[in-house]
Amino acid sequence: MQQQPSYLGLTNHPVVSIVKGVDRDVERGEDILMLGYSAVLMAPFFAPIAAPKILLPLMALSFIVSVCFARRNFHSIQRKLATAIIMLESQELSVLRPITDIFKEHPHHTLAESFNPLKNPMRTTKSLLGGLLINPFWMPIFYTLGM
Repeated sequence: MQQQPSYLGLTNHPVVSIVKGVDRDVERGEDILMLGYSAVLMAPFFAPIAAPKILLPLMALSFIVSVCFARRNFHSIQRKLATAIIMLESQELSVLRPITDIFKEHPHHTLAESFNPLKNPMRTTKSLLGGLLINPFWMPIFYTLGM
């Protein structure tokens, strides 16, 4: 499926076109995250077949994959929005300021920093505590949930 390089052209009014395009892509990002979450929620179906030392890392891996794809979708939205904003007038830009502010504010860190347990000591500590209370194999799952 070929995606548009910009949000312009979806409707006649450029601001409406940008808002509809961003909304559609945000829904796609939510669907990506929910797919990873629902795959983890289906883990009890596989519990009789796979041992926890196999199943729990697979659950963490599904979170990691869904986070990576959602992040790529976020950057795609940001790129298409920047392309569309270049072609707008200043009056239309003021209407889109709340959306552009979100993309200026987030993300603060790259995924390399988010996945590194040494750069996130509080999340690592909480994940270790949760893993010790339930099962040590749950530590990577709690860590990726914290992202």
